Amino acid sequence: MAEKLFSSADKKAIVDAIKSAEVSTSGEIQVHIESRCKGDVLDRAVVVFDKLKMYQTQDRNGVLFYLAVEDKKFAILGDSGINEAVPDDFWEKIKENMVSRFKAGEFTQGLIEGINEAGTQLGAHFPYQGDSDINELPDEISFGS
Repeated sequence: MAEKLFSSADKKAIVDAIKSAEVSTSGEIQVHIESRCKGDVLDRAVVVFDKLKMYQTQDRNGVLFYLAVEDKKFAILGDSGINEAVPDDFWEKIKENMVSRFKAGEFTQGLIEGINEAGTQLGAHFPYQGDSDINELPDEISFGS
């Protein structure tokens, strides 16, 4: 179900947004989508964050966008490096903007806007490091059951 929510063009647009957001930052953004989330969405996002080894970035500046589409739950989880740099309500503000898109059925656009905003903040706090900067995590969307 999770993969079917997004067309091939939607998936490409999301991956393109990730790549674009990462151009100006050493930060890393990943999107994980699954059908169901039993229990607390933040707890599940932490499990996925660990499973995807997002904590292994040099500056601890990974950001996970986690969606459980059938349960209509989502979370944004930043690693310790980015969380120390942004205001306490930063992720909530991005989530609020995304919710309005999601309620309108605009899942792809909501994700893209959230990714763009996260990329802007990552770029402000973790600028691109030139030739020494490598893409530490895959840009492709991961899907769960």
